[in-house]
Amino acid sequence: MNVNQSAPPVPPFGRPQPVYPGYHQSNNYGGQPGSTVPPTPYSTYNGPVPGYQQTPPGVSRAPPPSGAPPGSTTQAPCGQAAYGQFDQGDVQNGPSSTVQMQRFPGSQTFGSAPVAPVVSQPAVLQPYGPPPTSAQVTAQLAGMQISGAVAPAPPSSGLGYGPPTSMASASGSFLNSGLYGSYPQGQASPLSQAQGHPGTQPAQRSAPPQASSLIPPTPGGPRMPSMTGPLLPGQGFGGPPVNQPNHVSSPPQTLLPGNQMNRPPGPPPSMHSSPQPGYQLQQNGSFGPAQGPQPNYGSSYPGAPNFGSQPGPPQPLPPKRLDPDAIPSPIQVIEDDRNNRGSEPFVTGVRGQVPPLVTTNFLVKDQGNASPRYIRCTSYNIPCTSDMAKQAQVPLAAVIKPLARLPPEEASLYVVDHGESGPLRCNRCKAYMCPFMQFIEGGRRFQCCFCSCVNDVPPQYFQHLDHTGKRVDAYDRPELSLGSYEFLATVDYCKNNKFPSPPAFIFMIDVSYNAIRSGLVKLLCEELKSLLDFLPRDGGAEESAIRVGFVTYNKVLHFYNVKSSLAQPQMMVVSDVADMFVPLLDGFLVNVNESRAVITSLLDQIPEMFVDTRETETVFAPVIQAGMEALKAAECAGKLFLFHTSLPIAEAPGKLKNRDDRKLINTDKEKTLFQPQTGAYQTLAKECVAQGCCVDLFLFPNQYVDVATLSVVPQLTGGSVYKYACFQVENDQERFLSDLRRDVQKVIGFDAVMRVRTSTGIRAVDFFGAFYMSNTTDVELAGLDGEKTVTVEFKHDDRLNEENGALLQCALLYTSCAGQRRLRIHNLSLNCCTQLADLYRNCETDTLINYMAKFAYRGVLNSPLKTVRDTLIAQCAQILACYRKNCASPSSAGQLILPECMKLLPVYLNCVLKSDVLQPGAEVTTDDRAYVRQLVTSMDVAETNVFFYPRLLPLTKSPIENATEPPAVRASEERLCNGDIYLLENGLNLFLWVGASVQQGVVQSLFCVSSFSQITSGLNVLPVLDNPLSKKVRGLIDNLRAQRSRYMKLIVVKQEDKLEMLFKHFLVEDKSLNGGASYVDFLCHMHKEIRQLLS
Repeated sequence: MNVNQSAPPVPPFGRPQPVYPGYHQSNNYGGQPGSTVPPTPYSTYNGPVPGYQQTPPGVSRAPPPSGAPPGSTTQAPCGQAAYGQFDQGDVQNGPSSTVQMQRFPGSQTFGSAPVAPVVSQPAVLQPYGPPPTSAQVTAQLAGMQISGAVAPAPPSSGLGYGPPTSMASASGSFLNSGLYGSYPQGQASPLSQAQGHPGTQPAQRSAPPQASSLIPPTPGGPRMPSMTGPLLPGQGFGGPPVNQPNHVSSPPQTLLPGNQMNRPPGPPPSMHSSPQPGYQLQQNGSFGPAQGPQPNYGSSYPGAPNFGSQPGPPQPLPPKRLDPDAIPSPIQVIEDDRNNRGSEPFVTGVRGQVPPLVTTNFLVKDQGNASPRYIRCTSYNIPCTSDMAKQAQVPLAAVIKPLARLPPEEASLYVVDHGESGPLRCNRCKAYMCPFMQFIEGGRRFQCCFCSCVNDVPPQYFQHLDHTGKRVDAYDRPELSLGSYEFLATVDYCKNNKFPSPPAFIFMIDVSYNAIRSGLVKLLCEELKSLLDFLPRDGGAEESAIRVGFVTYNKVLHFYNVKSSLAQPQMMVVSDVADMFVPLLDGFLVNVNESRAVITSLLDQIPEMFVDTRETETVFAPVIQAGMEALKAAECAGKLFLFHTSLPIAEAPGKLKNRDDRKLINTDKEKTLFQPQTGAYQTLAKECVAQGCCVDLFLFPNQYVDVATLSVVPQLTGGSVYKYACFQVENDQERFLSDLRRDVQKVIGFDAVMRVRTSTGIRAVDFFGAFYMSNTTDVELAGLDGEKTVTVEFKHDDRLNEENGALLQCALLYTSCAGQRRLRIHNLSLNCCTQLADLYRNCETDTLINYMAKFAYRGVLNSPLKTVRDTLIAQCAQILACYRKNCASPSSAGQLILPECMKLLPVYLNCVLKSDVLQPGAEVTTDDRAYVRQLVTSMDVAETNVFFYPRLLPLTKSPIENATEPPAVRASEERLCNGDIYLLENGLNLFLWVGASVQQGVVQSLFCVSSFSQITSGLNVLPVLDNPLSKKVRGLIDNLRAQRSRYMKLIVVKQEDKLEMLFKHFLVEDKSLNGGASYVDFLCHMHKEIRQLLS
């Protein structure tokens, strides 16, 4: 088993495990086996470091294969292709393997004690080196070691979390293609499959979870074997029997000044053991293949215990560097999860199950717990005590997406109508009836699962119990058998005890000089004529109940009467922006079908009316105020769509000044750049929330507009912000119109309140997202759509019980598009543990990173960036050190041991640390950073996953006739080959990178030009050509865009072109130009931090 392949997932306690059939994968692009040339050493950011040993292309090393351990079934060839320099035409991206895996059934009743999980672990078939001569197991991270006398390292800025290195501002070349400038915004979905080559097929065997680990020697010193001798059942490597989860281990050491990490030439060293009868060698997640002793490696540390190994004489050490293929690969973990968990439905009937990763396509069967599409947790097995939680430092949080859209194959939620009596609730804590409530006394009473209060069952709800104590109608009632469902709310749940009116949409259009000149106003008015036919509607309604209104503005506001009885629309101007009022009620908000002729006439006239305007100044706060007052007068909730172009400098409430000051970056005052200029917008947002007025803001800036301040109202009302810097109709029309259509058509809940209840022992203490809170428990949302999440953190307030577990209930009260008041309920049950190993076995790294990013992005409002970054690193180190100390087998301090579920935590955390908000480059504007900060705040787990670790897809490796998405490769320049074309996407940006040595036929097929030099760099659209390759690539681009919540604008980047700097910004495993560490360096840094904590 090699490092880029995750270990089999550990079955969480207490659920029957489906047995997955074995699978055989061979991921070579085009089915070509790789050559056996060992990889060139890990190169620096811009190519290879001179002086590293490299195997010339074409020279292959093929040592004789070693014997397979007992129990192995098949052996496939294992090859590796050379990669690294751009002068090679074709490369293969990293090793992979073919794994056969079996999940063993294990079940547990609701309250029984946990049983140690049984894990199927692959045996190791070793393609390299001679067979081992003893029962010695040498754990070594691809021979990684720091030697004392090597060539000095290139000058380093340390880990790189200091001030950014100086770099010429790319403003000129990046303005229109900019990171967020023409920032195709939004996001949501998986990284693709792993890169691969033929590997070994292990036998199916079961063994206790154990760790194999990898030890680096001390600088210049000899190496110590991790362990020798056969493994006893239940014994970890190098230590006494210990109950522990599977974990991965690796041995990065810190790079000392003048020391360089290098890698030895030739294949990685071998690792073998003589297994006990019936048990296979544990290779679960350790880095690098299992191998025996190799020439040129020293023996144990002087004076260190040998654990029964034969000491060998110290050997001279060749220079080597930590091999990027020997550290955990996100691509491999994603691919393994898809293969292992993508074929079976995820059934939610058992408590505390960890769902498949967000990058895996799977179906959900609701059998009592909410689908992971609605709620994902950082851990599904939470510590019983607060002391244990503090020791581990794993945040206990849930990312909740209450109105998430379901795939067509899954049934939509049932709506339950209890008539005038309304939904049944606990009298004390007000929790709603759910599958975990316990009926007693023959069904006449029920005990609340949240607060243990005993309640009477109303006569109309009474039903007898069966012999197990369940109601006989349990499976006929969604609220007694499903994790998610809706109740129709009674009038008691409505404002002023009155059912709400259908909501309204108000379109508020900036008609200042910039908006008219860019063509925006004409484009928007033309689009609205047809778009108004697609307003959201409930269920089977023939037409939408939503009414619409129109306002235009610059320094003054123009309201339009579009009453159906009028022949022509009427304009009314309000110039007193300091005391805003709505000049008309009747005829402002109208039904689209009734007033269609008048609306069409108005939309034709608006661009003509203002065509000669010279007014450049705009107002902003009075526009929102006017929309809110109109909704208040109509006594309905609704949404304002604002189309705005410039900093509001006209004399009016909410006037802003230009405060963009790059000199504040990396100072204690940098936080002020993220804070609003004035408190007026918070006050306005509070009034909007009270009225149920949600604001969506479309920005079209040519320069600084203070996004940090303008986004306050959208952020606090549950709205969205879209930004199109330097908008040009010909380049940005498709992106803007696509975003607008999606935004207007999406199903939305208005005037919403959400509360999260928990069972005794934990409580919700902190909330992250786009909403407003007037107290400590209720999340108030003027609007909420299916893409927004609310992240909730929990803390202990009492001891939890392993038998009872912990329960969450999220209740959302909202008004539907048709004006119907509804309650949406999501329930989730979690396990509780007294062993830290169980906590670490049931964590979900993607959700953890989502929480940590939001925590950090909120932290920048009040703390210096360095403090925020240091806090994240310290917390991550504490999480991993606690695991190492309490859950892993005793082993050398030189090893880095990671929990299986968290082996990607370092790589993902490094991506968050070097993101533009926490570590900006010279080309990133203040507005870009504020924009991304508020965007991430309400992203779901799938969106943050691909936003922080983008997908890189090679396009010419797989056969053209293969219509499926090509397997992804790791986001590093080292994985690019100059004979290929790659797509990179992160949910907001989409790049097509073209290598300089791409075949002429490929260039002709895609771009309709005869050579690489004739391709237009920065191209935004591919020509529509009638050939298989063009159809395949355009189809793939369309498919990627369909997966994301915002339209991603394409940018074609040629190798070694000026735009390539922008593209390389997203190769997150490499060192970044603004000083962010590479993945390898950050792993070494984390290891150092963990060792300091342990010592």
